[in-house]
Formats: sequence, structure tokens, C-alpha cells
Amino acid sequence: MINKMLLQSIINKYYLGEEERKVNWNVENNKLQIDFTSINKEVIGQVICEDFNLEDSELPIFDTKKLLNLINITQGDLLLELEKEHQIYTKLKISDQDFNLNYALADPLLIPSTGTVTEPEWDCTFELEKEHLINLVKAKNALSEVNDMMVSIEKDPNDDYVCKFIFGDETGYNNKITYQLVGDINIKETKLPFNSEIFKNILNVNKEFDEGTLYLSGRGLIKMVFKSETVNSTYYLVRKEQSSF
Repeated sequence: MINKMLLQSIINKYYLGEEERKVNWNVENNKLQIDFTSINKEVIGQVICEDFNLEDSELPIFDTKKLLNLINITQGDLLLELEKEHQIYTKLKISDQDFNLNYALADPLLIPSTGTVTEPEWDCTFELEKEHLINLVKAKNALSEVNDMMVSIEKDPNDDYVCKFIFGDETGYNNKITYQLVGDINIKETKLPFNSEIFKNILNVNKEFDEGTLYLSGRGLIKMVFKSETVNSTYYLVRKEQSSF
């Protein structure tokens, strides 16, 4: 059995609100691991649930949105079962006290391979608090029509290095919001553009985290790690090639 809200949370952590997400669910020893890459290749990630009561299997999920739509009509605790033909899993069966749902599993060949990331030496490390996530999401929502975010390392009035997340419009002059984080910074002044919509979606689906860390490389890569009681998620966000800044 698994609670509906927990299952939705697991899926949303890799779905990130995109129209299309094709992934494999890999279950081994009651541990679920899902590796994924976004459509535009700007984010690569992994979601792990340490307590997932299902037999060892590899489940090709072709249409994540459709699976979420099915789960949305259920409530409470859900029973997950698998159906197979000739040793091949063909259906994920989901049931609660009212509904019995069948989700058709895909041909494994239809699921694209997930990219890999060679981690650099991280130049900055920031411990994330829930307040940080809330404020960064507020900043993005206030300028929702602009998908650019500049991450800037610069000195504050006390001559200490800080990390600024700058949300702004295409003109480069008006309607800007800056939010500041302090942490372990081992790099001098630098500016890197990222996709603020993807960044916001990652924060939104991880608000219930217990521990969160953000890493920054001056080579143009952000890593975010979120840990909770049973679910851990990791994201690598690549800098934008072009920006309005």
C-alpha cells in the first residue's frame, strides 16, 4: 500500500508539469528509482523512494500525465499490483476502496535513455530552508511572463561574497527582483543565466523537504538535492545558452 499523496509527490518530482515525460520506474528490494531528462535537456534528475512496496520490476511509463490523471480520482491508501504476459509487465493496476484502475505500460524501447552528468568541483554550497523556496517561488511568480533568471556571485556592502538570484524582464532595466543567499562561496564575481520556470517547478514540488542543498559551479551548472523521510530527489540544471540579460 502507498498513500495517494505520497505517490503523487513522487511523480510530480520528476514530471515537473511538462506535457510529456517518458521514464522507467525501476523497483528493486522495495526501492523505487526514476531517472529522467527534461524535454529541452536543461535538467537531468533522479527521484528515489526508499519504501516502495512493489515487486522487483522495470516499468516503462510512456505518458506520465495520463498516469497522474488516473491517480487523481483516487483517495486514501492505494494498492499497486502488476500484470504480466510472457514475463513482460503490461499493466500497472491501482486500486482504492472505490476504484480499480489499469495503466498500460509501454514498450521499453519507446522510453528514451537518460543522460548522465559529470559533476564538476562545486564552487558554492548553500543550505536551503523552506523560507528560501517560498521566497524564490514568489519572486518568479511576480514576473511569471519572463523565464530568465540570472545567478550572480558578487560582493555585498560588507565586502563579503553573496549569491543573488535576479528575475527580470527583457529590457534589462525594469521590473527586476533580487533574492540573496549566503553560504560557502569559493568563486569570484560571475553571472550565469538559467531557466526560471524550470527552477520554480523544481522548488514547488519539493516544498515538503527536510534537508535541502544547492550547489553552483562557475562552469554553468546548478545541483539541487532534497531529502525527506522516504523520498530523495536530485536535479542538475544547465545554464541557458541565450538570455535576455
